Amino acid sequence: MPTTEETAVRTRVGEILHRRPAVGFALGVVRAGGLESFSAHGVADIPSGRPVTADTVFRAGSITKTFTAVAVMQLREQGLVELDAPVNDYLRAYRLDPADAAHRPATVRHLLTHTGGISEQVPRSGLLRPNFGETVPAGQPLPTLAEYYRGALRLAAEPGTRFRYTDHGPATLGQLVADVSGTPLDRYLRERVFDPLGMTDTTMLRSEVDRSRLATGYRLGRHGPREVPEFDYVPAGAGAAFSTVRDMARYVVALLDGGGNEHGSVLRPDSLAEMFAPQYRPDPRLPGLGLAFWRADAGGHRVVEHQGVIPPYFAQIFAAPDDGVGLVALTNGTRGGATWLAAETGALLDALLGVPEPTVRTDVPQRPEVWSELCGRYALPGPVTLTDVRVRGVVGAGFEVRVRRGRLVLRSLSPVPALYRGFVLHPDDDADPYAFRVELPEGVGSLRVVFSPASPTGTATLHLDGMPLTAHRPFGRRKERGSDGTIRHP
Repeated sequence: MPTTEETAVRTRVGEILHRRPAVGFALGVVRAGGLESFSAHGVADIPSGRPVTADTVFRAGSITKTFTAVAVMQLREQGLVELDAPVNDYLRAYRLDPADAAHRPATVRHLLTHTGGISEQVPRSGLLRPNFGETVPAGQPLPTLAEYYRGALRLAAEPGTRFRYTDHGPATLGQLVADVSGTPLDRYLRERVFDPLGMTDTTMLRSEVDRSRLATGYRLGRHGPREVPEFDYVPAGAGAAFSTVRDMARYVVALLDGGGNEHGSVLRPDSLAEMFAPQYRPDPRLPGLGLAFWRADAGGHRVVEHQGVIPPYFAQIFAAPDDGVGLVALTNGTRGGATWLAAETGALLDALLGVPEPTVRTDVPQRPEVWSELCGRYALPGPVTLTDVRVRGVVGAGFEVRVRRGRLVLRSLSPVPALYRGFVLHPDDDADPYAFRVELPEGVGSLRVVFSPASPTGTATLHLDGMPLTAHRPFGRRKERGSDGTIRHP
């Protein structure tokens, strides 16, 4: 008989899937060293009607990045890799080429925090293709990374000067693991990460998946679900893994219990603690990034997480290590999963932790006296190239803060209409007039935004939580030219 909590979780999952239709959906709650409860909905394959189970195999997408990071930390424990050493000291298959010979080298730590200066590397031919051209149809030859990057991966900015989320830093770390260990990444992860944790159905290779349990991917279009042809993933260390809720629960147990579970151990507790500690934190008011893991604060509870987006598959893991609670969610076909899955399952985690979901506050007074310090346009540091499609889609040419109808508003100078229209900046801290929260579109939660005001000759800075982007407004307040030709401040 299900417990009260299991019933509550299943009710919550039903409410989520009422709002967010999915062909197949699987969610597991992890606690007390194992998979405490499991909820499934829909089918893994429409023609056969095969139901989703805890052993259905889905693509895990970018959660793969955390597996690769665990492998890097294992090499570090063995004294084979130093986090602050240049990546080029270890790469053999290809090189990282600096944008400027005077720049500092990209280190292993830089790549683990997406601050290595690497841009998206999307070829122009891939801008309009599924997964930005980083996949090849199943059955076609899969290029090596050396072939894909043509012997060198060029950096677009000086390492350590900016954050850019890409697949190619983690993919390069996967190549580093192979080059240092002398073992292909898929075999290394099988022997040193998956098998020791009892993850017997997790693999980097589509050819190793039990096809009788593989979830078919579907795209929800105008005429209902449409099957998406199978594909292989080029930057493997960033997103090639397949897994199940049962296996991912074993992985989350290891994250909660210091690097191991009932089957074995893959990291020392101090190594895992270092991965969870803030490694890139542009502002102390925000959680920032660990090594490969995103950090979050759930009502004072420490949380680490990672999403997997490899359409039409979406995945999410959460771990609250101080509370011993985690979540796993996988789906094979939905609309907008990249935005709603993390928000909806994060709200479920808040409920399990007994904390309220973060929302905009209505009890903090506005502080119009500081608005003139904040208004203006903010640009991301370094170049934003045509191929930085993830950044361009969210940010476009940058951000603008302005007063509209008597309210302070943040808008993205983006081609996405909802982002361009902007969001009201709601005060979020009685003691800090530069801390705000915005409500995101389509009911996917809220986002904290904090500002550092400008010095007389310096820059004002805007920091976003979630994807920790930082943007700058140079030289104090923005100046505008009025219709009469005079210069005025907004």
